[in-house]
Amino acid sequence: MVKITGRTKGVAHLKSHLSYITRNGELDAETEQGATLADRSGLKDLQQRWEDDAGLDDKRRRDGSLSVNIILSMPAGTDAVAVKDSARAFATETFGYNHDYVFVQHLDDKHPHVHLTVRSLGHDGKRLNPRKADLQAWRERFAGELRLRGIAAEATPRRTRGRVRKADRGAVLALRKRKITPDVDRLARKEVISEVRGGSTAKHPWDEQTKSRQDAIRRRYLDYAAELQRSGVAADHELARQVRQFVNDMPAVETRRHALKNELSELASSRRRGAEQAGHVDRRDYKRDGERTR
Repeated sequence: MVKITGRTKGVAHLKSHLSYITRNGELDAETEQGATLADRSGLKDLQQRWEDDAGLDDKRRRDGSLSVNIILSMPAGTDAVAVKDSARAFATETFGYNHDYVFVQHLDDKHPHVHLTVRSLGHDGKRLNPRKADLQAWRERFAGELRLRGIAAEATPRRTRGRVRKADRGAVLALRKRKITPDVDRLARKEVISEVRGGSTAKHPWDEQTKSRQDAIRRRYLDYAAELQRSGVAADHELARQVRQFVNDMPAVETRRHALKNELSELASSRRRGAEQAGHVDRRDYKRDGERTR
């Protein structure tokens, strides 16, 4: 996974972010020059240099970003050293010629990952403004670096794997981790509850588009499998079987709204079962009391 987690908008924001990714200076950070920042003093020097450069950037808008924050992550069990080496090579290839950056590896999560913070202003005076195509190219490059180090990795878009829900933003995940309900969750839940209580379902064109796109993707896979099956080669028949199994194993098409509705439905059913069980116990106790009275 290669994902932009956010942008720092000011010096204080940058300082807070760098403090977070280095665990307040406890984790080593590495720069584009290969220098290691091993404590708070090294981190402070970096912050001061980027702050001075920002002060000289008279073309930056007031709300313009100082840095673009990226996370490079792999599934649990992936070799952490290979992930860090791949992240280093990726950063060098992608930004080293034009942008200052710093990266830190985190191992306190089951997924080995690297936080990469890149200065928005390049040495050529242009600002970093990645688009969707850039992100896909970055994923392919990171996957290529991982493969060079013996890690099986492919940069497939999530929709080709049957996943329709976008990953949540880092800020949203951080709030949930602190047991704080983000506005996006609160508003979505409110909308779904309103629909359920009103007995109507709002029409969202993008839900239909998502389902239609997924149907087309799955049909295409099955068309490929059928074509392979018509081959006279045994290896093609086995590949066709694997493709069909891949389609069967794809997750159900579930948007965030669908997940919320299912969650609320399960919660309501659980409460009804609890109320029915409580009522059953009350009736049984009442019957016993009546028998004792007689």
